[in-house]
Amino acid sequence: MKKTVTILICFMLLFPIFTYSARAADAKSSSVAIPTKTGLTGSNNSAKTFLLDLPSGVTVASIKSGSLKYNGNNDVVGSLTTENGKIKVTLKGDEKTDTIPVKGKNGMFIEKFVSTVGNSIWRYSDGKRWQINDYRIESRSQYSYNVNADDSSVPSGVPPKTPVTTYSEPVDPSTATWYQLDGIQTVPYSNVVQSSIEMYQENMKVGSGTVSKINDKLYSVHYTTPTANFTNEAVPESFDKGTWVLGRLYYVTIPYYFIGTAKVTSYSYAGNVSFEYALQEGPSLTGLVVVNKPDPNPFKYANADVPVNLTLKGILSGYENSSNIAEWVFYAQEKESPSTLDTKKSFEKSKTSSQAFSKFKIPKMKVENSKDNYQQVYELRVTVRFSKPIETKEGKIDQLSEKLEATVEVYKGEPTVSFPPNIEEPPTPKGRPPVASIFANPIVKAGDELVANGSGSYDPDGDIIGYYFASEGANFVSYSQKGDLATLWYPSERVGQNSIGLTVVDKDMMIDSAGTFVRVIEPIPEALLEIGGTKKQNRKVTLIDKSTSPKHYPIKTDKTKITISAVAGAGGSNAAIKYSGSLNGIYQKDVLFREPGLYKATIYVENTLGYSATNEVTFEIVPDDPPIMYFSTPGRVYRDPQKGNKAIVTLDDLSYSPDGDIISRRVWEYRFDSDNDKSFADESWVVFSDANEHRLNLELSHVGRYEIRHTAYESFNQPTIDEFVTAADRRHADSSDQHIDEKIVEVVNLGPEGDWTW
Repeated sequence: MKKTVTILICFMLLFPIFTYSARAADAKSSSVAIPTKTGLTGSNNSAKTFLLDLPSGVTVASIKSGSLKYNGNNDVVGSLTTENGKIKVTLKGDEKTDTIPVKGKNGMFIEKFVSTVGNSIWRYSDGKRWQINDYRIESRSQYSYNVNADDSSVPSGVPPKTPVTTYSEPVDPSTATWYQLDGIQTVPYSNVVQSSIEMYQENMKVGSGTVSKINDKLYSVHYTTPTANFTNEAVPESFDKGTWVLGRLYYVTIPYYFIGTAKVTSYSYAGNVSFEYALQEGPSLTGLVVVNKPDPNPFKYANADVPVNLTLKGILSGYENSSNIAEWVFYAQEKESPSTLDTKKSFEKSKTSSQAFSKFKIPKMKVENSKDNYQQVYELRVTVRFSKPIETKEGKIDQLSEKLEATVEVYKGEPTVSFPPNIEEPPTPKGRPPVASIFANPIVKAGDELVANGSGSYDPDGDIIGYYFASEGANFVSYSQKGDLATLWYPSERVGQNSIGLTVVDKDMMIDSAGTFVRVIEPIPEALLEIGGTKKQNRKVTLIDKSTSPKHYPIKTDKTKITISAVAGAGGSNAAIKYSGSLNGIYQKDVLFREPGLYKATIYVENTLGYSATNEVTFEIVPDDPPIMYFSTPGRVYRDPQKGNKAIVTLDDLSYSPDGDIISRRVWEYRFDSDNDKSFADESWVVFSDANEHRLNLELSHVGRYEIRHTAYESFNQPTIDEFVTAADRRHADSSDQHIDEKIVEVVNLGPEGDWTW
């Protein structure tokens, strides 16, 4: 008879992971912030699309449907979606119109306009007199007069110092490029308040003098010759003729640009997008070891060494990102003989990998010296390591390992595998015999059911009509309809090595048998405590008992005990742990932690045989973060005669809760620098809004400087246990940390309509 043994093992390993605020045992919550944008101008910015990167370890596929939520004061355009591995959100900007200072430049911000103006001064033919051509502001006309030279040279080299006046006009302000003071963002000319436009003159580049306004488009320039530069020019035909006649144009160069105010509509964006994402069950590693040699196993002793060849295979399931596999590592050794260790590695990016171990052998001396049949147990382990840790429900894992055993038997008499009795081979074979094959988990706890699988058996020339399983001391529970699967369990008395035999019969009444070995271990329960709910300060955390025990030796619930304590020096305290009733003998319990920090929960369980287990889980309670505070102000506003000579200050709140809570109350205050001493320390705060407004207009009457303060109060957006929290536990924050310049508003008078100011 041919007898073969193939041993299959399959375990799932789960490891602890990073901590996030959890909604439920199988999901966690997180958020990504909108980059705060303020002062964006132009209609194209009224709706802005953001593509937000997901936190490390979170994939688009893991985000729970319908859980994407924008937290902030902007209106969402359309729906929140995902695109190319990112969160896509389109926000309508919070719109406001501010009166801001602007500059009109000659194209680029660094370029100024330049006016070059001058007067003609001519020397007569006598070489001593000069004609001064000047300009009368009163009559808006040119005139001329003569002056005698101051120098003794003939002809005179320079005219005497003479104050002169000329005129010119600036370019039309509509031809200027208007900029905000940052020199980057431009403003359409149509937004510039016409009555606010002024020409700002810098120092004259050539010469010196003053500039005075004549009317809307004309200005006069007063300077002294010959301190200005000059160029030679031809005198007109009507002027004096002679050898010493000379024409000069004395001139000055005036750089200038425009200043003014503009009414600009701007758009602001802020907040965050929160979501829940499902934690994967975690990949599982299945280990499979096949005894290739000897064949069959158990093997009949033949007075020689017995070569042993084992194939160890790892199968990774429940995981698709094979590119994250760093390496496969395989180990094999004779049990309790580390010197025989053989290690192999594979760097293939594949979800399955296998290695063969062929250096082992069972020396004939060991078999001969054995009183009974000789068994050699081999310990094997397959490990898959990941380049980047994987986040799962139970933790963050960077590798999975699976331990296995294989037993090889060499027998001199009869094999130790027990086969069903009363199965006899027919006296006259009528065809080819069947081939028996059996698989079973080689390690099982007493009281746990396992399946002996004979489905790999076959008949080369027909069908198998009967499967007969046998194992001493085992309790057989059920069989499959075909009979090729048997469910059985071992009582605690059978702890140790056991064997299962299978005999198959074909239609010709020919038989074959195979066997495998099963090591029964003590029925120790597994203590497991799951921490669900929201692991956040003052939120409901749920402890769930997920402990297990062999089916036929279940856990006694009344023996279950749970304790919770703060980890010393890690921020929490035992006094902060709040719950009602007892933690003993429960399946599920709601607990609240009033302080953030590290805590540990310990669970003790015991089964009906008195076997017990303890497990400890360390978890973090994250702080309840206060709001992130920021609001925008126009900086400078003008009193408007058409609105009762009041200045309208538009305020936009861009504050948001970084951890997904709700801002349920907003308080706005101001204080006025009444004595104009540049200090607000001696001024009192005045509340002007307590209505939870995130966009509002403040009306101010007095010219001067005002400081704005904004305070935001949160309410919980996750379940809590009401009996353990107070109103003071809701977080709040104010704008104290915002830069003082961003909180000051200056109210000024609006300039009169009409003439330019020079």
